[in-house]
Amino acid sequence: MRYIIFSVVSLMMLMSCADKKKSNEKFLPDASGAINNVSVVTENELWDGHVGQAIRNLLAKPIYGLPQDEPTFTISQIPTSVFSGFVTKNRTVLKIETNKAAGIEIIENAYAKPQKVIVVSGKTKEDIINILKENESKIIETFRNVELAERLRQMAKSPHKFNSIKEKFGLTIQFPSIYEVIKETDNFSWFSKDITTGSMHLMLYELPHDAIKRNDSTVTQIIKIRDSIGEINVPGRIEGSYLITEKAYTPFHNEVIIDNKPTLETKGIWDLKGAFMAGPFINYAIEDRINKRWVVVEGFAFAPSVEKRNYMLEVEAIIKSVKIE
Repeated sequence: MRYIIFSVVSLMMLMSCADKKKSNEKFLPDASGAINNVSVVTENELWDGHVGQAIRNLLAKPIYGLPQDEPTFTISQIPTSVFSGFVTKNRTVLKIETNKAAGIEIIENAYAKPQKVIVVSGKTKEDIINILKENESKIIETFRNVELAERLRQMAKSPHKFNSIKEKFGLTIQFPSIYEVIKETDNFSWFSKDITTGSMHLMLYELPHDAIKRNDSTVTQIIKIRDSIGEINVPGRIEGSYLITEKAYTPFHNEVIIDNKPTLETKGIWDLKGAFMAGPFINYAIEDRINKRWVVVEGFAFAPSVEKRNYMLEVEAIIKSVKIE
């Protein structure tokens, strides 16, 4: 009898805790803030000194692959004493805590949702600076993933209806209905949307599995392929002009995972041969071993005289939504 009573009481306590947790989550306000804007919560004295410089070196370092220097994130510094109310609702927050054991903690949905708060602590300024340096990649990746997810959420409100993508390439990809089809062939699709200062573009095509080989010339192979695709499929407004890769700018190359598949990432500057137009591009070659092919998805932007960071975040979010069936 005692066992039954104890079990019932324990179950009720567990249910109460679960209900309380759900209640707390339910009443969290929606996170807010501009894309790629990080709130840094730290005292003015630290912000004006070496700790603040270390934070700026980390969060505001230039993004590789853009024609002009642009910071990875825009930073808004907030003194700890005024960090309350609506200012706690930003999606990404870096909080500096002193006189505590050196360490780093990532807290999800602390003040709003979705939100990531990264707390860096240390007994001394040197402790904090060291933690920041040691965890640079983790901090940037955490915040970037939040912003990619947010941009994709925003775009999902008005999804495209291009059924030909699934029929032709055997995959799904999320982008908004404002994109229009520019060109489609049996093995190539090109979509575009107008922006205030220019245009944004998406291209999809597939290659045989033996078209790209992993060796010292992998980047050269990818550039040669995209240049040939551009010459055939992406003409410029001036007769005889077409899309190529800017040769004076060394492309960035990396290997990542998209849809649980190894993917070759290449970032650089595109150019129009025979015309005066250029801008950033990001190219992902997804290795689809089951179907013995590479699926290539590329995004590029033409936005003269304005920052292009957020435009490239959008195309990166779109490409990383690919699901191959």
